[in-house]
Amino acid sequence: MRRARLRRTRRVGAVTLASALALTALAACGTSSSDDGAGDSGNSAGSDPAAPLDPGTKVTLTIDCMPPAAKAAELKQWNEDVRTFNRTYPNVTIQGRSTPGQCLEPPRFTAMLKAKSQPDVFYTYFTDLPQVLDNDGAQDISAYVTDKTVPHLKDIDPDVLGSLKNDGKLYGLPTSNYRMGLLINRKLFEDAGLDPDAPPATWEEVRAAAKKIAGLGGGVAGFGEYSAANTGGWHFTAQMYSLGGDVVDASGKKAAFDDETGRKVVENLRAMRWDDESMGKTQLLKWGDLQKQIATDKLGMFLAAPDDITYMVQQLGAKYENFGMGPIPGGQATLAGGNNYMIKKGISSDKVKAAVAWLNFKFTTPGKGQYDWQRAKADGLPVGLPQPNLWLNDAKAQDDAGRKEHATMPVRNFQAYMDKPVAGKAEPPKAQEIYKVLDNVMSGVLTNKDADVDKLLSTAAAQVDQVLANQ
Repeated sequence: MRRARLRRTRRVGAVTLASALALTALAACGTSSSDDGAGDSGNSAGSDPAAPLDPGTKVTLTIDCMPPAAKAAELKQWNEDVRTFNRTYPNVTIQGRSTPGQCLEPPRFTAMLKAKSQPDVFYTYFTDLPQVLDNDGAQDISAYVTDKTVPHLKDIDPDVLGSLKNDGKLYGLPTSNYRMGLLINRKLFEDAGLDPDAPPATWEEVRAAAKKIAGLGGGVAGFGEYSAANTGGWHFTAQMYSLGGDVVDASGKKAAFDDETGRKVVENLRAMRWDDESMGKTQLLKWGDLQKQIATDKLGMFLAAPDDITYMVQQLGAKYENFGMGPIPGGQATLAGGNNYMIKKGISSDKVKAAVAWLNFKFTTPGKGQYDWQRAKADGLPVGLPQPNLWLNDAKAQDDAGRKEHATMPVRNFQAYMDKPVAGKAEPPKAQEIYKVLDNVMSGVLTNKDADVDKLLSTAAAQVDQVLANQ
């Protein structure tokens, strides 16, 4: 979901950054810059889009989601990166925008697209491309993104780039990614006589470990799950993927979870909740609830992405060393997601080139921008989590080495997650509507001891079929 993941990360914002880097617009959402080329060097439509940006090009770019003043270290780094970028491109003016709270909440994002008021470079989630294209909002940048303009293009995980493609055309560049795994509380594992360096690798092992952890007493639950606010359906989908199943069939028109795999998922949850009593009595949980439980040593494990740990440390006062991760149990596939920037359709060719140059410097160059781990450590930001990590090949080795060298947390705690990477799989079409339906499956089995598993699945499948029929 990630915006789709409901909880997370339209997290940043922007401020007007001209050469003086004034911060006078921190609270303003703003509208896009003029598309008529005023103040630019002109629309270079006749030039080669695959050629790198000419250092003398003069343009102004409006960009979403610069860190707000409340995120002082991130804002400092953004300002530094603008100055560094301007050493090469002195005539490109970056105008950032800040939005209070989440960077782009779904209703505001939809309204922006319909009004055509998005900035030149706008922030999206992996699941946003269909909506953006439905509103004719993004520029096809296929011709602009080459190994000359994005030198590490070949090193970016193709599954990540795939989230930005439609009919073979590329509509943006990624900034971060995640693949869901099993987050554990190392203290509770040790207290229960379990090895925190070897998290459960199957759902049978999860059940056994959860029972031991719950046996510690004191209100401790072994395993936790969501069942409200669309997050239950999100995690049901992840569990289906982990066992090789799916939520929607290959045609995209029919539900695919009313089968043996779906029953296995629900029956396992029923057994942990009611037979083993290892999931705790409080249910109807949503994003944020499980994080609070595990951060206070009241929960042994749940499905999560690595940056949940940053949230718990920075917002809940937890310690990095108390957590570890393993790959998603089952390991057939895992739900993947992340964040991107797209470029507004209709802006000048020079602006598109400048946008690609900025995104490459800030987000897709190992050792630079967001991947400058030495700087991140010096600024007190977390270093050592296994994601975001867009990389393959030598770029991955370089980036992994940098994370390890400058780590601010025990990297070994995530070794199991890193050693056995699981293939990522995208969220289904109409994801939020489907997750809302599937919440009923999760809440049904977790709140009713006598729930009819077959009826829960068949009823949800009929409702999902209706959702898909309305595409």
